[in-house]
Amino acid sequence: MKFDTPATTNPIDQMKVVGQAFSRIDGPLKTTGTAPYAYERHDVVSNPAYGYVVGSAIAKGRIAGIDLGKAKAAPGVLAIVTADNAGKLDKGRLNTAKLLGGPEIQHYHQAIAVVVAETFEQARAAAQLIRVDYVREQGAFDLASLLDKAKPNPITNGPGDTAVGDFAAAFAAAPVRLDARYSTPDEAHAMMEPHATIAAWEGDKLTLWTSNQMIAWNKAEMAKILGMQAEKVRLDSPFIGGGFGGKLFPRADALLAALGARAAKRPVKVALQRPLMFNNTTHRPATIQRIRIGATRDGKITAIGHESWSGDLPGGKADGAVSQTRLLYAGAHRMTATRLATLDLAEGNAMRAPGEATGMMALEIAVDEMAEKLGMDPIEFRIVNDTQVDPEKPERPFSQRQLVECLRTGAERFGWSKRNPQPGRIRDGRWLVGIGAAAAFRNNLLTKSAARVRLDNKGVVTVETDMTDIGTGSYTIIAQTAAEMMGVPLEKVKVRLGDSVFPVSAGSGGQWGGNNSTAGVYAACVKLREAVAQKLGFNSAEAEFADGEVRAGNRSVPLAQAAADGGITAEDEIEYGDIAKKYQQSTFGAHFVEVGVDAATAEIRVRRMLAVCAAGRILNPKTARSQVIGAMTMGVGAALMEELVVDKRAGFFVNHDLAGYEVPVHADIPHQDMFFLDETDPMSSPMKAKGVAELGICGVAAAVANAVYNATGVRVRDYPITLDKLLEQMPDVG
Repeated sequence: MKFDTPATTNPIDQMKVVGQAFSRIDGPLKTTGTAPYAYERHDVVSNPAYGYVVGSAIAKGRIAGIDLGKAKAAPGVLAIVTADNAGKLDKGRLNTAKLLGGPEIQHYHQAIAVVVAETFEQARAAAQLIRVDYVREQGAFDLASLLDKAKPNPITNGPGDTAVGDFAAAFAAAPVRLDARYSTPDEAHAMMEPHATIAAWEGDKLTLWTSNQMIAWNKAEMAKILGMQAEKVRLDSPFIGGGFGGKLFPRADALLAALGARAAKRPVKVALQRPLMFNNTTHRPATIQRIRIGATRDGKITAIGHESWSGDLPGGKADGAVSQTRLLYAGAHRMTATRLATLDLAEGNAMRAPGEATGMMALEIAVDEMAEKLGMDPIEFRIVNDTQVDPEKPERPFSQRQLVECLRTGAERFGWSKRNPQPGRIRDGRWLVGIGAAAAFRNNLLTKSAARVRLDNKGVVTVETDMTDIGTGSYTIIAQTAAEMMGVPLEKVKVRLGDSVFPVSAGSGGQWGGNNSTAGVYAACVKLREAVAQKLGFNSAEAEFADGEVRAGNRSVPLAQAAADGGITAEDEIEYGDIAKKYQQSTFGAHFVEVGVDAATAEIRVRRMLAVCAAGRILNPKTARSQVIGAMTMGVGAALMEELVVDKRAGFFVNHDLAGYEVPVHADIPHQDMFFLDETDPMSSPMKAKGVAELGICGVAAAVANAVYNATGVRVRDYPITLDKLLEQMPDVG
C-alpha cells in the first residue's frame, strides 16, 4: 500500500479497540516468568554448551601473543575461538569496531575470545586461564582536549552543519545575547536483559535466538560478517528485556555464539556479563555544546546557533545534538555545526532519543537563561518564538504542531502561576523548592513496514511480522489494529513477532516502531478484508466488519465462514510517498518538574513531574503512558546521576557495572503525571498516529536543571547535576 495522500476516514477511526487502554497482552507471560527470552530458550535446542566472552585488557594496541594451553585443558572445555582460528570475518556495515578483536585492539573490552564449555562455570573458570601479551599504544580518551582537532561530521538524520541567513551578523547586532557552553557525559544503556544469544547450526544454516531490536538489519549484518547468504541466517527475538538503541545492531554475543557453536559442533548460548557490557557495547557519547541566542528586547529570537562536539572510533558518527535546534524555535538567522573527534573509547551510537536527548539537555537550559536575561517568563518566551513552519524552509508547514498547547496545558495543570521567578525564595523546612519546565521535541520518522495476516475457520486472526517488542507494547497495539480492522475482539487475535521468516517490519527504535508497524498491519488487513468480502460475495467497498461478522445492507455473515474451507492469508506493506517531504512531521510536548534541594547538603530530590504530549493518535493510552513515564525516569537519571567516568590514562569506563553506574530507583522517582493532547495526524499514516516513546525523555533533564536553578539560584551547565557542583554556591543556610 502506497501512502502518499493524507488519510481519510477509515476503519481505525471507529476507535472501538484502537485507542483503548488495554493491558499488555504479553503481560501475564512476563509477570509469571514464562516469556521466553533469548538466554532461556529451553524450547529451541537441547543440550546447549555455554560460551564466556573474554574482553581486551587494553584500549588500543595489538595482541602480541595469546596462550590458550591451560584454558583448553581445563575441565569441560569444548572449544576456544579467537581471531586466529575464527576464519575470515568481514566487518558489518552498522558496527564501527569489529565484534571480534585481534590482533588489532580498537577499544577496551573488545571481545578477543569466547570459551565454550559444558557449563557456564567451567567456561568462566577456563577464561581466567587465558594469558594474553599486549603491545599497548597511546590512545585518545579525552574529548575536551581534542576540540581543535574535531572535524565536521553529518548526523544520522541530516547534515551536521546548516546555515540560514547571516547568523554571525544577526547575533552581533542583537540587543540581548546569550553565549554559553554545556556538557553531557557518556551514558550507558544498562537495560535489564543483557545482550544474549543462543546459536545453532544445521549444516550451513544458522539460527540465532537473540535479544535484538531490528531483525532484518541484523540478519543482513550477521550474513555479511560471516560471509554467508542472508537466506541461510535466521534470527528470532520474540521477547526483549529492554533495548533503548543498544540492541539496534549485532553485538559480540551473537557473533561469538555463532562461532562457538560452529567450533563446538553443538548449540551454544552466550550472554555478555554485565561488567563487560558497558565497554564492549555501544553507549551514548559525551558532548560539549555551545549555544548562542540573540533576541530583541521584546523576546523575539533573531539569531540562534548551536554547535556540538562529540567523539567516536575512526569511521563513527557524531552525536546529533543540534538536530532539534533546526526546528524547535523561530528565528530568521540560524546555524548548526557538528564536530567529531576521534576517540579510542567503545563505540558511541544510538541511545534513546539520540541527538535530541543530549541536545535538549543544553538547548532548554539556554532558553531559560535567555528568558531570564529578557526578564520574561520562560514559558511565555517559548510561546513567543513558536513557529508553524519549518524555520529553515518556511514553505514547508508542520503537519501538526501543538507545542503552545502543551506548554499552556502543562503550566495550568502543574500550577506554574505559583512559581516564584526569583531563585532561592521558596522553603519547605530544610528544603529549597523550585520548579522548572522545558519543551519536548522528537521527529516522526516514516519507514516501510510489512505484515502477514491470516483468518482461520474459527474466526481467529493471526498477525505475523518481524517487528519486535522491547517492552513497549508492540504485541498489544498490533493486536488492537488487527482487531479493529477485522471487527473481532482482542482475544480473537494472535500476534507473532520477531522472527526473520516473517515479513520485514519497521523494527523497534527511534520512536518509529508503533506507527509504522501498525500501519503495515493495517495495509495487510485491507487486503484480507478484500479477500474475505470477495469470498463471501460482498462489495468490499461497502462491507462492514464488526462483532465477528461481515455486513452490507440487510445481509450479515460470520467472518469465520469465509475461511470455512481453509484459511485466508494476505500480506502487504505500508510504503510512504512524498508526503513527508511536503510536511514536517514532528512530535511535541512539555515537561514540568518540581525539586527540593537540601539547604545544607545540596542533596536534590525530585518531588513531582508532569509531561504533556502531542503525538498524533494514541493507539493505547496505557502502554503509551508507560513509555512516557519510563522515559521521564531516564531523563531524571541523565539529569542527576548517570555518568560513565572515563579513565583518561587507560581508556575505559571505570564504573562499568550497576554498582558504580547509578540509575534511578523507585525511591528517586515521585508521582509522575502525564497527559496526551487530543490529536490525529492524517499526514503521518493511515493510523494517524506518531511515535511517543522518545518524546518522554527529550527535555526532562533540562526541566530538572531549570528547577534546581529556581530552587537555589545556582546554574549548573555540566551534567549530571550532583551536589558537589552546587555546594560552594548554595545560598546561606541561615
